[in-house]
Amino acid sequence: MTFTLIATTTMGFEAVLAREIKALGYKDVKVFDHKVEFQGDYRDICRANIWLRTAGRIYIKIGEFEATTFDELFDKTTALDWAQWIGKDDKFPVADVTSRKSALFSKSDCQSIVKKAVVTQLKKAHSCETLPETKASCPIRIQIENDKVILSIDSSGSGLNKRGYRAHMDIAPLRETLAAGLILLSRWRPEEDMLMDPFCGTGTLLIEAGLIAKNIAPGLNRSFCSERWSCIDSAHWRYVRQEARDLIKKDAKYRIYGSDNNARALSIANKNIELAGLPDVFVQKRELSEISSRYEQGRIITNPPYGHRLEEQPDIDLLYQEMGRVFKEKFPLWSYYVLTSCDYFEELFGRESNKHRKIYNGGIKCWYYQFFGRKS
Repeated sequence: MTFTLIATTTMGFEAVLAREIKALGYKDVKVFDHKVEFQGDYRDICRANIWLRTAGRIYIKIGEFEATTFDELFDKTTALDWAQWIGKDDKFPVADVTSRKSALFSKSDCQSIVKKAVVTQLKKAHSCETLPETKASCPIRIQIENDKVILSIDSSGSGLNKRGYRAHMDIAPLRETLAAGLILLSRWRPEEDMLMDPFCGTGTLLIEAGLIAKNIAPGLNRSFCSERWSCIDSAHWRYVRQEARDLIKKDAKYRIYGSDNNARALSIANKNIELAGLPDVFVQKRELSEISSRYEQGRIITNPPYGHRLEEQPDIDLLYQEMGRVFKEKFPLWSYYVLTSCDYFEELFGRESNKHRKIYNGGIKCWYYQFFGRKS
């Protein structure tokens, strides 16, 4: 049995996610804003959660229909087979509701109607009078746009950015799924190019690069809410996890280096790197002017400071000008990939990018500037 799976992602990474999904062997892949849909079975739910680096969550589409009245919403929701996924003792919170350009615009009312409809269907399907909701969690998602309703169940639980290697959260890190997307967009070749991040902070970009280089599945060391669902045999999870362990490139050769001038951030980075099992990823305290490399070819992928307050902008502008000088002088043949909220970065950097794309980082509109060096 197959069904439609929905992998969500940050705007700007849809094509990257689609490429990931196709690399796992899926063929009927459809790309939409913020998401990619594909067909899969129970084992594929496990595989998508464990393997996809740029996905935010994996949903199972339960139904899709048009509705302009609450009666329509109730009747069409009740007609869906919720019992295939939700056991009589399982929790099923309506956890996520969005509505755009639709007659049904009240999120709270839609939430209440869908909950009532699912309860009605489950009571009938399970032949019971009450639903205690004490066991596994099956969070329901409602999306309504232009009067089209999509109902789905979240199979991930916590967002897939949670890889399990965070030692501390007191310094705001770059989101893991975003970091992985930046690396995949760069088409970095671990066996050929050194990777450097001169503003590495707590090491997210470096760690995600290391996981890619060693082919370590990002979700290998975490749990998912669907692991407790009775409809998915636990053997599927065991199989996919063992498969992922077998595919790790234990002897992979790569060169990943990071630096920062924040000693506290670097201390956390070292702990994160250790938790991620990447002893060959190195970080050290350096000012931007002090960085260098003996390698002629490589890639700098970085997320430098933005400067959110007006009084900070002059210092940020000077930093971006220094980046241009340092990169040109010390890494003339390298490729540079820079994520920043500055829309005039090229002017400060002193070079026009070969490509740039708009990406949102935690709600902040940013641009990913790509400067190609030799063999990019």
